[in-house]
Amino acid sequence: MLGVEEKIAAVGCTTWNKRLVLLLLLGFQCMTLAAQELELAEMSVQDQEASQYQYWLDLMAADQSFADRSAEIGRTGAFLEFLGQGSTVFRDGPVDAIALYGSENFQNSANEVSWEAHYVDVSRAGDLGLTAGPLNILTDESPDQFGHLISIWQKQENRWVLMADIVAGIPGFLSLEVEPNFDDTRPVLEETAHPVMATAETNNMQLLIDRDNLFGQSINFRGGQRALLRYGLENTRVYLPGMAPAVGADAASSVYGAFLDNQLSTTNQISLTHMGGFLSASKEVGYTYGTMETLEDDSQQSFRTSYMRLWRFTASNEWKIAVEALNPY
Repeated sequence: MLGVEEKIAAVGCTTWNKRLVLLLLLGFQCMTLAAQELELAEMSVQDQEASQYQYWLDLMAADQSFADRSAEIGRTGAFLEFLGQGSTVFRDGPVDAIALYGSENFQNSANEVSWEAHYVDVSRAGDLGLTAGPLNILTDESPDQFGHLISIWQKQENRWVLMADIVAGIPGFLSLEVEPNFDDTRPVLEETAHPVMATAETNNMQLLIDRDNLFGQSINFRGGQRALLRYGLENTRVYLPGMAPAVGADAASSVYGAFLDNQLSTTNQISLTHMGGFLSASKEVGYTYGTMETLEDDSQQSFRTSYMRLWRFTASNEWKIAVEALNPY
């Protein structure tokens, strides 16, 4: 291949216009390199989306295997197979999941459950994800109970394990004839920051914890509806007791505000206690959990709930809530 100088000689340039030809040739090479870099970048984005879709499929399969295993060997046995070290479930607040499911008292008294995922989300790194869907609690002495099961999964030693599990109960029947669809997940991916932005050194777990605490403070100053509008994605999802999942900023913030307004008096201040979470290696997805409560006071209505949140780092360079689930106790 001819170099720049050889190309100039080949076109028979005179001395006075050699510089002009050199600049033109260099400019052409720069444009060619830029086009090649753009093509590589587009291929990288396509490869990344394909990889993320594969992670999505893998997590969906893991959740289905978990549900199938529960039907085969029972609830407690399946949970003990799938729970990860340090995992949490929410009963009267967050509790150690392995200790609970391993206890003889729980194993003797726990009802069997069946569920199916209707929504799946996963990180770019394929190491953190969420599944959510209808849950049936099978009871012998009373009618079955129903709700939504929202689960946080983490990849450990190349295997998906369950790290957090919360239920939003509802009074009516829920059909298990549901299937997740990647098209439901795509809108939150489109709201997510570019990989270069997400992996910035300043974006870390402490930043997410600070955001978690700030959301709790915002509820006190703005109210639940305006707080979720400010700190939620455009495609945020909310799972609350007694309600169907609310999807989208307007619907989610409206039911979230109405739920908290029904639980709290106007003078009650919420105190948020962050208790744990995890940040994906790709740093665009993380989750937090803990409790929100008002001070015990006979003259005021008290309120206490566990919360679990899935967050996404957005193009506006800030963490926003992708999924919010509450479990009052």
